[in-house]
Amino acid sequence: MADLTIRETVRERYAAAAGEGCGCSDVFGAVLYDAEEVPKGAVQASLGCGVPTAVADLHEGETVLDLGSGAGADVLISARRVGPTGRAIGLDMTDEMLALARANAKQAGVENVEFVKGYIEEIPLPDASVDVVISNCVINLSGDKGKVLGEAARVLRPGGRFAVSDVIADADMDEATRADMRQWTGCIAGALTHDEFETALRDAGLTEIEIRETHRVHEHAASAIVRARKPA
Repeated sequence: MADLTIRETVRERYAAAAGEGCGCSDVFGAVLYDAEEVPKGAVQASLGCGVPTAVADLHEGETVLDLGSGAGADVLISARRVGPTGRAIGLDMTDEMLALARANAKQAGVENVEFVKGYIEEIPLPDASVDVVISNCVINLSGDKGKVLGEAARVLRPGGRFAVSDVIADADMDEATRADMRQWTGCIAGALTHDEFETALRDAGLTEIEIRETHRVHEHAASAIVRARKPA
């Protein structure tokens, strides 16, 4: 029940963001993107904490999955980088964000994209079907992060890459901050620590783990680039 409450709280916040924009600070949202690379409509509703496509090292012909794709900014960037022989898939649970993402893709004239409704804890894709999993400040919002990472590992092909931006909690984050439901949609309360994230990735069967802090987003947390690989 706790996980369902978290999910519904997040869904309501992101549904609202699809219609009103996020009004984020200089550590979240559209300001983190290159305006020339991402359509305006795709970044206005961005609630991300980084730009995972900047470190995913995408290649022509690859299939990319974006967990919690929102308005589609990272999906559209990925689609252009993998080219017409590649494919970019956005997964989101929010009808409002999916509609916005599809409209943004149509406006941008990007055709090698697909937006799918579903939960990141239950990815509606076959085993070993994607080359790269990306995500932008979404995994920390899940009530079952171990299941998310397990699902990411499942859909990755052997040798596939995991490259996400996420929020990492300081080891001394106080319990009041962790327990504050209102901050789940600000990416703070649900965040794992560095060591917890590394352990969860290993438990999911991923290797070559790298967790690198990029900038502070809160007095108790930082944005980080998290990379790993599924063994070949």
